[in-house]
Amino acid sequence: MSEMNSAAEAAAPHRYTATMAADIEARWQDFWDAEGTYEAPNPAGDLAGDPAVVARPKKFIMDMFPYPSGAGLHVGHPLGYIATDVFARHQRMTGHNVLHTLGFDAFGLPAEQYAVQTGTHPRVSTEANMDNMKVQLRRLGLGHDKRRSFATIDPEYYKWTQWIFLQIFNSWYDDEAGKARPIDELVAQFESGAREVPGGRDWAALSAADRADVLGEYRLAYASDAPVNWCPGLGTVLANEEVTADGRSERGNFPVFKAKLRQWNMRITAYADRLLNDLDALDWPDAIKLQQRNWIGRSEGARVDFPLGDEAITVFTTRQDTLFGATYMVLAPEHPLVEKFIPEAWPEGTHDVWTGGYATPAEAVAAYRKQAASKSDVERQAEAKDKTGVFTGEYAVNPVSGEKVPVFIADYVLMGYGTGAIMAVPAHDSRDFAFARAFELPMRCVVEPSDGRGTDPATWDDAFASYDAKLVNSASEEISLDGLGVADAKAKITEWLAARGIGEGTVNFRLRDWLFSRQRYWGEPFPIVYDEDGIAHPLPESMLPLELPEVEDYAPRTFDADDADTQPETPLSRNEEWVNVTLDLGDGPKRYRRETNTMPNWAGSCWYELRYLDPRNSQQLVDPAIEQYWMGPREGQPHGGVDLYVGGAEHAVLHLLYARFWSKVLFDLGHVSSAEPFHKLFNQGMIQAYVYRDARGIAVPAAEVEERDGAFYYQDEKVSRVLGKMGKSLKNAVTPDEICAEYGADTLRLYEMAMGPLDVSRPWDTRAVVGQYRLLQRLWRNIVDESTGEVTVTDAEPDEDTLRALHKAVDGVSQDMAAMRFNTAIAKITELNNHLTKTGGPVSRSVAERLVLLVAPLAPHIAEELWRRLGHTDSVVHQDFPVADPAYVVDETVTCVVQIKGKVKARLEVSPSITDAELEALALADAGVVAALGGAPIRKVIVRAPKLVNIVAG
Repeated sequence: MSEMNSAAEAAAPHRYTATMAADIEARWQDFWDAEGTYEAPNPAGDLAGDPAVVARPKKFIMDMFPYPSGAGLHVGHPLGYIATDVFARHQRMTGHNVLHTLGFDAFGLPAEQYAVQTGTHPRVSTEANMDNMKVQLRRLGLGHDKRRSFATIDPEYYKWTQWIFLQIFNSWYDDEAGKARPIDELVAQFESGAREVPGGRDWAALSAADRADVLGEYRLAYASDAPVNWCPGLGTVLANEEVTADGRSERGNFPVFKAKLRQWNMRITAYADRLLNDLDALDWPDAIKLQQRNWIGRSEGARVDFPLGDEAITVFTTRQDTLFGATYMVLAPEHPLVEKFIPEAWPEGTHDVWTGGYATPAEAVAAYRKQAASKSDVERQAEAKDKTGVFTGEYAVNPVSGEKVPVFIADYVLMGYGTGAIMAVPAHDSRDFAFARAFELPMRCVVEPSDGRGTDPATWDDAFASYDAKLVNSASEEISLDGLGVADAKAKITEWLAARGIGEGTVNFRLRDWLFSRQRYWGEPFPIVYDEDGIAHPLPESMLPLELPEVEDYAPRTFDADDADTQPETPLSRNEEWVNVTLDLGDGPKRYRRETNTMPNWAGSCWYELRYLDPRNSQQLVDPAIEQYWMGPREGQPHGGVDLYVGGAEHAVLHLLYARFWSKVLFDLGHVSSAEPFHKLFNQGMIQAYVYRDARGIAVPAAEVEERDGAFYYQDEKVSRVLGKMGKSLKNAVTPDEICAEYGADTLRLYEMAMGPLDVSRPWDTRAVVGQYRLLQRLWRNIVDESTGEVTVTDAEPDEDTLRALHKAVDGVSQDMAAMRFNTAIAKITELNNHLTKTGGPVSRSVAERLVLLVAPLAPHIAEELWRRLGHTDSVVHQDFPVADPAYVVDETVTCVVQIKGKVKARLEVSPSITDAELEALALADAGVVAALGGAPIRKVIVRAPKLVNIVAG
């Protein structure tokens, strides 16, 4: 240490420094833990507490589940945690019973990959990561109720994840009732004959396997052979949301292929309308609501059957009015009908361009299917210049015209949307138009163009698509749509189709059922076993939790990343003793085979808000009284839910949609009173950092880069700089531990909140942190003598200027805190603190105490210390937040601008309460205004008291 620093410390031994901050922060964190300062009482159960606190308005505040990474936290991670902590502290100080806690979403791929690489059990590495993260978070002074914390990997937690899965498995969606009901009620309907068994079969005559198949068509959780996203490089299947736009895995960037596998699914599509409609009542960012609406993708149209021999190809279309213009059909390559009707040879007269150069339809279809399997849905839907496809060798019949139309397969049609088949109307759809041109297919204009191009599509450059035009060329002996507008034509043709049993009006959704199986080890086991006939049986609740067994090899079998012709092999399948078991499920001991897939990492985060409410309950998911208290519907929150949920926008159509689905099922079955999990959602921005790269494009350590004359150098090599993410791999991560060691946790908290609006991304600048450090030093100096450590406040009343500065700050900070504008709240606190510094004399105790209370949510450690030094023996955490006196908030005078012909001619200091008439008289009497008018007649005077007078003269 330099002699200068030593001399400074000797002269000011009680100065607020990083060393002092570390001591203060550690002491108060220990105090909060020992006293249970942040424990929120429940109205019932083993966490029930002070009835007076429970009687207060409640506030349930949550952060999105953190994953305990081995790399630990960098300063970007705590941004949301600090923000919710500041908000929670303010809510406590304004009279609320606040539930704020944090757990860990600890299942998932990173821990499993680490286990594969090192041979360390995923639980060991995950728990070590959680311990490290807990230390880092504690150091930030976050006010969490630690009694309520847990991890999704705790068996007592995932027991209830498995239990919820069984509730979903044992339920079906009753469209008439508009909600989920127990599957036993459906069985009773089949047994009594109240509901017809599909196919008109006799329920009593069905075998157990047949009954299981029937119920599988209704269950909200079901297993099926269906097209899935198979990733050989990861050895697992992926949900649509986990595949990137270029057809690769979100994790690892491996190719993803379409394959048909037996997998568990969640029938989230049954809730599509409710998931869509209930968005209106949620206080969420418009951008997130729009993403969910687009993902759900509701569209109204009609189902139409096109006969093909003994079969029919069913299509869904939103333009049933153009049915007369359908000149060919296209099926998705995976469509199950394709294999049923492929002829042995090409029909006579088949165009060469239709065959793809193959000798038979079977060869052409097989080759094209293999090609399509290598593309993602996003790639297949993307507009491509060259349309590809192949003729199946068969013709269907257009039901309105009776014309034969060729049936193709092409990758721009997806099995996951509609029925996996389309009627192609090339004259009025750009994709169909391009395909028809490529394959020399006929086009028929059935919607009259309004742009003068005529009605011969052969002369067009592109399709004509319009919802505001008249139908033409759309008549047969049985029906005519000619001359009708689109809406009327839709209604007429839909009624005609329905009357003949070849179609009906219907609603379709882009949303697909949620693929719920993963070929991984580190996830929740399914509480399902299979008998010798392959029938799935749920485990009884008494057998939960079904815990993960030990395995020697944690890795799923992976394959060459480009080898689509492979099948999953799961780690759990290698533990024969666990897989094959004898169980008594109520009808005597029998041999069963366990499900060897595991649940996706999203399962545990679909319901964790409920576990926070009642974390020790081993008898039920959550006590109804406790759930009703914290999450039940109330005024302004018709569906209930968490009062504030903060996290990144990247989970719009993954976690948020899945959690909403689970909540609605639990609500329908009577387990919870809240139909939505999160009432208010706030997306925080990202803390970014500069990434420096050398000539090879390799990131270099940001901390070792020097700036010289506007350029940047690493070890004398010039490097480039770009603003990007912060992370270990980019060598630009700054840990909160570093900042806490140099300045203290309160400084870090203040800096992150002061960087800008919470919902906007902002660049990290370590050099700027010192500004908030100096704010705390000035705050300390205004109350504590740096030489003696004595409190310097006075009991004298503050002067009027100080009272006005104080109450304006209190008023502004109160509004900013409630609206989560923490950056502007800090600016107002800084302004008040600077005012006190400039006065030079001792600060009035009444002002000092209220200043400390203003600071307390943002910098809780120094606030606790100063509160104690000011003579208080109770914690600052539960003190009342200051309230502004309106008399001091309003300025004594305001400046009124007087304009003549739009130009300012005078400024008047007037009372804020001045009337329009008084202000007009004052303005017209002003010497400067009189001179500017120069005797010109006044035509009009516009008064906006107390700040504006506009005179129209001449």
